[in-house]
Formats: sequence, C-alpha cells, structure tokens
Amino acid sequence: MTLDTWVAEHGTSSRTTCRVAQLELARSDERVYSLENDLALPSVPFGTEFPERYKQIGIAEADLFGVAAGLSMSGRIPYVNTFAVFATMRACEQLRVDLSYPKANVKVVGYYTGLSGGFAGPTHHSMEDIAVTRALPGFTVLSPADAYEAYLATKAAADIKGPVYLRASRGNTPMVYSGEYDFEVGKAVTLREGGDVTIIATGCEIVPRAVRVAERLATKGISCRVLNMHTIKPLDTDAIVAAARETGLVVTYEDHNVMGGLGSAVAGVVLEHAPVPVLRFGVPDIFCTRSDEYDEILDLHGLAVSDVFSAIMGRLR
Repeated sequence: MTLDTWVAEHGTSSRTTCRVAQLELARSDERVYSLENDLALPSVPFGTEFPERYKQIGIAEADLFGVAAGLSMSGRIPYVNTFAVFATMRACEQLRVDLSYPKANVKVVGYYTGLSGGFAGPTHHSMEDIAVTRALPGFTVLSPADAYEAYLATKAAADIKGPVYLRASRGNTPMVYSGEYDFEVGKAVTLREGGDVTIIATGCEIVPRAVRVAERLATKGISCRVLNMHTIKPLDTDAIVAAARETGLVVTYEDHNVMGGLGSAVAGVVLEHAPVPVLRFGVPDIFCTRSDEYDEILDLHGLAVSDVFSAIMGRLR
C-alpha cells in the first residue's frame, strides 16, 4: 500500500490513526486491550470487534490507570486512551505509582496535546505533559509528527517493555512524510540537511511548520537542517550533538510550555556536550485563555512560521 492510499483510507488525524493501530495490533495479539474514559471513536470500533478486550471505565482517570496496571501485571498490553491533560495532571500520581514505579507495561495515548484542543480552553490544553512524563523513571515519551508517524509509533509502543506515553493531536494536521519509512524509537529523522542552523521540532502541526521555516530560510541563502525529534525520551543525543557541532545554532520548536519540554531536554544535551546558542520556541509560561482554531492559537503564542523565521534571521545577521 502506498502512503497516499493509506492516507485516503485512514485520514490525517493522529487521534484516529492511533486507534487504527491499536485495532490492528489487537487482531494479531490477543494481549492487546483498549481502555477508555468516555472517549470511544465510533469510526474505529475496537469494542465491537473485541468486546472482551475493550474496557470503558468512565470519567475516572485514577481508576483507569489502576485497571491498566492490573491488566499489565497479568500479562496483557493495555492501551489507555484519554485526554493528555487528564492523564498527566488529574492522574499524575497513578502514572508515577501505578505505572512508573512497577515498570508496568502500559501504553498511554494522550489526545488533545498542547493547544490542539483550542476551543476547549485551558482546562483541556496540555502544556505540561512532556515535562511530567519525561521526569518519570522508565517512561518512554513519543511525540509523532503526523498521522502516519502516530500510527507507526502506536504500533512500536507494543514492543517496548514498560510504560509509554504517546502524544496525539485532535483534528487533521499536515502530513510530513510522502512515503513509507521505518520508525525507530529514539532515532531522530533528518527531514532536511543543512549547515548553518538546525531546527529540532516535535509534534503534529509543529514539525510541518519547521520544514516551512527551513524553506523560507533557503530563499535567503541559509542552509537549515530540520530534525524531527519524535522521541523525547530516550533522546537522540548523537543527532543533537552533531547538529550543534556542525551548524553552530540550534533552535527547538514545540507545542508545549517552553519550560520542561523538548527545548529543556535539548538545551541540557547541548550544554553538556557541545555548547552553542540554543533558541527555544514553545508556548510561553502562561495559560491560553482564547478559544480558536488550533493554527490560530499557535500563531497567537509566538509559534508562527514567521516568528521563528524572523528570530533565526535576527540571530544570524
């Protein structure tokens, strides 16, 4: 199947393709379960096809993770589907005590990450989830760049021993990849080569913007490397160090609080191994109180392509 055919069948929403991957996994592995808290997706009927392996817990996140931990201890591979903010804020203690501490083999898919839940307001935005999960021992943290990569990451999570947190967006987002590729946990993908500056980006909507920034820089004669850092933990330190040494300026780009996320992780690596300037682009340390379309809210918070382009130009002048 070509990627165009795959997209035509599954669409460009990571919220959907994560569910598709879980259903396909369940068809080949009877250990795979799907757990929900009132977020079932009718277009991907896991519960209809595998009712005995589908658990609707309701709006009770602490219980949701307790059930998932119990299933994992009995040899199952539960995927927990919930809003990212409720997984990492409301049930943070359960992530830590029920999943992280016993190294439970649970896969948490957090939807509406960053500002992608735009219209729902700050109670449903998830600006802290990377900071929380990357600080939990034993967690793998994945942040795919588009719907296809979200599908691949969801499938890859089944082979990881221990807890996984996977970020998914809400609606349709631009596609980054034009063909199939082998997703490898912990290995950044070089989307563009460059020698003057490196943009390290993560997440749906943001990685496509990073590519657009690089394209605009190219019109000014600036060669910009773009790395898709789809795995936040374990971090691809080799790619980061190489970028710092070979380009001399590193820019991070993410839909997450500028504190504690990709920017903080990359800056730590650069400081330790190859000190060069690091520009961090993320959501400022504020709550977003405006309801609007996702791309409009990103622009409002300084994450527009023009903002990143102008900042890099100013730094290189």
